[in-house]
Amino acid sequence: MRGILSGAPLPFSRRAEHPMGMPAVQMPYWTAALVRELPDDGNRYECIDGELLVTPSPENLHQSVAGEFYRLLFPYVREMGIGYVQHSPLDVELDDGMIVQPDVLAFRLTPEIKQKRIHGRDLLLTVEVLSPGTASRDRGVKRAFYQRIGVGEYWIVHPASRLVERWVRGATAPVWEDAVLTWQPEGAAHALVIDLPALFDAVPEQFRTP
Repeated sequence: MRGILSGAPLPFSRRAEHPMGMPAVQMPYWTAALVRELPDDGNRYECIDGELLVTPSPENLHQSVAGEFYRLLFPYVREMGIGYVQHSPLDVELDDGMIVQPDVLAFRLTPEIKQKRIHGRDLLLTVEVLSPGTASRDRGVKRAFYQRIGVGEYWIVHPASRLVERWVRGATAPVWEDAVLTWQPEGAAHALVIDLPALFDAVPEQFRTP
């Protein structure tokens, strides 16, 4: 290592060494109770396996795409009599002490359903619409979590590429949908057929322009 001004080697002495120990910072293990104590500041707060996930308020493109999926899923699930559909913002406690806020979720109405708790086995479908800051999380931590607790299907929507990355229970790889997405959960008399190009075209042009 050389001095900045003279270019001469800096003196070296072991006596000058002073081991500096940085105190270990104990990060909290986040639980549903702790998350619910956070301020209502417009962010979306979730916790999975003790990790706090913070997502800023979404933009128009994200909300419009999520709204289009909700608009199609809600009447279908109600008509089939298989459950109910909700959308974010909504704290959903899916496992002990863990909170997620899927953009859209469909679930069975069982006696175990509580105001803020839904069992993973009752989830028919979760939908997450990607934003630039959430892509790695939605495709990584959340996907693994939803698969672990046994969610029927998990759709990761890519608005920029107009694709849906579809994960079904027990799958080791997704199916990519870009034209027609057909969904028929257990108990449904017929399938819901979603025209994906039409769905993305329904989003106002202004929201699709950066």
